[in-house]
Amino acid sequence: MTIQIQRRELLALMMAGTGFDVFAAGANDTVVVGMGPTPSHLNSAIQSGIATGIPASQIFASPVRYDKGWEPQPYLAESWSFQDDGKSLLLKLVAGATFHDGKPITSEDVAFSIMTIKANHPFQSMFGAVEKVDTPTPQIAILRLKEPQPAIMMALSPAFCPILPKHFFDDGQPIRTNPKNMLPLGSGPYKVLEFKPREAIVLERYPGFFLKGRPKAQRMVIRMLADPSTAALALGRGEVDYLPMAGQLSMLSELRKSPDVVITHKDGDAIGPLGWLAFNLKKKPFDDVRVRQAIAYAIDKRFILDKLLQGLTERATGPIAPGTPFYSDKVEHYDFDLKKAAALLDAAGLKADAMGKRFAMTIDFLPNTPDNSQTIAEYLKPALKKVGIEVMVRASPDFPTWARRVSTYDFDATMDGAYNYGDPVIGVHRTYLSSNIKPGVIWSNTQSYSNPRVDELLEQASVERDVAKRKKLYAEFQRLVVADAPQVFIHVWAQNFGAHRKNVTGLPESIWNPIVPLDSIARQG
Repeated sequence: MTIQIQRRELLALMMAGTGFDVFAAGANDTVVVGMGPTPSHLNSAIQSGIATGIPASQIFASPVRYDKGWEPQPYLAESWSFQDDGKSLLLKLVAGATFHDGKPITSEDVAFSIMTIKANHPFQSMFGAVEKVDTPTPQIAILRLKEPQPAIMMALSPAFCPILPKHFFDDGQPIRTNPKNMLPLGSGPYKVLEFKPREAIVLERYPGFFLKGRPKAQRMVIRMLADPSTAALALGRGEVDYLPMAGQLSMLSELRKSPDVVITHKDGDAIGPLGWLAFNLKKKPFDDVRVRQAIAYAIDKRFILDKLLQGLTERATGPIAPGTPFYSDKVEHYDFDLKKAAALLDAAGLKADAMGKRFAMTIDFLPNTPDNSQTIAEYLKPALKKVGIEVMVRASPDFPTWARRVSTYDFDATMDGAYNYGDPVIGVHRTYLSSNIKPGVIWSNTQSYSNPRVDELLEQASVERDVAKRKKLYAEFQRLVVADAPQVFIHVWAQNFGAHRKNVTGLPESIWNPIVPLDSIARQG
């Protein structure tokens, strides 16, 4: 059986029951995208993350999209301008844009969407400054802010600001539990035909899309492939055309064997995925900064990067990712130094006993991450034993279990990380503001870190419009956080690798890859 027959049979199975002929225009008109995580629904107005963001960026349009140079580009908004000293943002919508049912997209839909996101999205700081959205004409929406918000343009990206049809979602049901989130009516390049959780999302080109000639493909199938080896094999066999996140080491090793696969490592800088060892500052002895600093010195980051991660990624030095505009390396790097580590532990009163043991700790790890969190956690057992710390690694059977343990402070330390999401206001503040210590909420300030000066710096940076002044504020913020060591910063997750078949063209170039419209992608031959 040839690869082409395998592909045709696979697509036919995916499309079974949809009433849609996948081969009506030829198999080459279907692009198959592989994705590891499974979304619980398809509405990114109320949910963050890659799993929801990738399909939602195809289903919904946003006001702007970003190029690879960190510059906003027109999308649903053809132009924009700030007024009232930055307290108003006027968006002018493109003329003739419609939802997938043919009804026009208006400023009322923009207002409904932004206020829905403000009320329901887990990243509350994105639109926290928005007091209301005025709609003087169907094509003009004006965001009224209580104070200047330098991150507001970034928040209007596909990752965070899907424009929802008010006439579809404003039906009296709570949007968080609205069943319409499973098969939403959209405003983007593709419309939803079917969503089979843990299997596939079937999308069809919307012929009335406001960007002429887009999308390039007639249809798109997003397959859920939780196992990295399975995903790599599917791409190698031609069953999948594009893997936007191929950073797992086992996956990359398999993909390199295929002559028909191209591996890329570009763009996606705005996502800023950082890997770290985070401490529970509520528990002893991790409430002592000397203990946290000692552990930082005892970890050989270069070994982790070169050996465990095979040189595929770079060092993280603080809470803001390298390659992003506000990154500063003027921090303590905690270069490997066992003598410093031992001296700090002695100073903290944790003397070694006759067997050389000072204390024991448990390290959890985020399951199914692309950066080998488990491997790094296991490495820490012999690494920290050298300074008298006995480590037990605790596995979680699934993400909900890990999230419950960490968000309810049932942990000593955890090997995981988080995304920067473009502007620090969106993705960084949440981890360090003392006001964001929220029991039961994962990826809030689960370290229980509190520093009044850090709170002050973040408050100032969230409204400062001058880029140079913001950089200075964030430089001090990074220096203080690294000195306080609520986490040991280790590496940038290697997940912004992408892989595709050689006959796939038009891959997007954006700081937001892969949470972007794939309206230029096509399959040739």
